[in-house]
Amino acid sequence: MNRLWVGIFDSHEHLLRATRLARQRGLTIHDTYAPFPIHGMDEAMGLEPSPLGWLCFLFAMTGLTLALSFQYWVSVFDWPMNIGGKSYNASPALLPIAFEFTVLCAGLGSVAAFLFLRRLSPGKKPALGGLGALDDRFLLALQAGPEASAEELRRFLQTQGALDIHEVAPDS
Repeated sequence: MNRLWVGIFDSHEHLLRATRLARQRGLTIHDTYAPFPIHGMDEAMGLEPSPLGWLCFLFAMTGLTLALSFQYWVSVFDWPMNIGGKSYNASPALLPIAFEFTVLCAGLGSVAAFLFLRRLSPGKKPALGGLGALDDRFLLALQAGPEASAEELRRFLQTQGALDIHEVAPDS
């Protein structure tokens, strides 16, 4: 398998500029690592939009449907109670629990979807975490291949102002 060349940068501006130039030159960008989200990085890497927003909406609608259906079934069919002359299916009384269950399903579903989509699991070691990406450094991992040799990648990272360059095995 091809090796990764990782350039370590001191600021997110340098990382963003290097990522844009790497993509313009047609280099294979394995990933970028930073201690905080960087605005515009997904565009610089050429990533597709995340499906997480639509999944959150789907989980929310599922929670709303389940909450309203269950409450309606209980109040009309399973245990109908006539309280103060109100109808069995007084929908305003169903809204607080429906809202809370909608938010619960959207939140828990979004977290589960995020963990699944990013292939995160309990106990998994961070990729390239030993190089300081989780502390105060910004990493750009480029993959050597037919479009660029290892020496070209090293030269590219040096010209972009990388503080340090490491050759590592890609994570699986």
